[in-house]
Amino acid sequence: MSSKRLSVVVTRRLPDAVETRLKELFDVRLRDSDEPMTQAELIDAVKEADVLVPTLTDKIDAGLIGQAGDRLRLIANFGAGVDHIDVDTARSRGILVSNTPGVVTEDTADMVMALMLSVTRRIPEGLGVMQTGDWDGWAPTAFLGGRLGGRRLGILGMGRIGQAVARRAKAFGMQIHYHNRRRLRSEIEDALEATYWESLDQMVARMDILSVNCPHTPSTFHLLNARRLKLLKPSAVIVNTSRGEVIDENALTRMLKAGELAGAGLDVYEHGHRGNPELRNMPNVVMLPHMGSATREGRLEMGEKVIINVKTFADGHRPPDQVVPAML
Repeated sequence: MSSKRLSVVVTRRLPDAVETRLKELFDVRLRDSDEPMTQAELIDAVKEADVLVPTLTDKIDAGLIGQAGDRLRLIANFGAGVDHIDVDTARSRGILVSNTPGVVTEDTADMVMALMLSVTRRIPEGLGVMQTGDWDGWAPTAFLGGRLGGRRLGILGMGRIGQAVARRAKAFGMQIHYHNRRRLRSEIEDALEATYWESLDQMVARMDILSVNCPHTPSTFHLLNARRLKLLKPSAVIVNTSRGEVIDENALTRMLKAGELAGAGLDVYEHGHRGNPELRNMPNVVMLPHMGSATREGRLEMGEKVIINVKTFADGHRPPDQVVPAML
């Protein structure tokens, strides 16, 4: 397929440098608005495009793929997660799917640490007092939090991001524990000074802080359900920068409200951007608008990976970041 005739439709605004390069290489249709495409707009896009470049806000399900025209041959996702794309249906239609793995690892791990510190050191509470002008001065017992050093950190999902979190947490003097589908090689465990737990239940019950760093799949939906959350110590803190669906958010809210957990730092939510309203008024909960990967450097690297995947496909080769069943 010739790149000069390759029709590419991008569903959201991307960094200027990425859009400029896409225009140089392809017959690209960019998005004027930064609002998500409507369902009707997505249908038009898959009917006319050779390549669709969606983001996590676009639901590329079987119904949408079923309306794709004969031209659509690649869905080049702008982002690492592909749980919003029906990869199996795409493959059955001969449509390849690619993503941008590895780009957000360091940025997301930074945000995990930021949320840990925000919750344990009560940073939002202090910020709020300063912004309202209500601070009356230093006091020995004011805004007492807890230090990270010496705490047990349980990492749920020890892939790229989980390991990056472990490296940072180790530098803070935390004890590293993890649960993963597969145990890491011994040399990686030794380097991270990480303890593997085959039983998630046993790990959860013994941790001071639990960091969720696993993808959303059918097997991880509500992996932290009400029963498992009850295993956490009342003094424990939970941090989620992965996917909201991994945690039963209603159960988490009930426990936080009842004082059965010390706090939570959340960057993702079970129902898209609609976090449970009750969480917003809890002083021990820090809520962010999915900022884990939001760095200028990360967004540019995502765009570069998308361009490489599309250009490689246009040249008649397999995209280097093609999503295959083993990755899901």
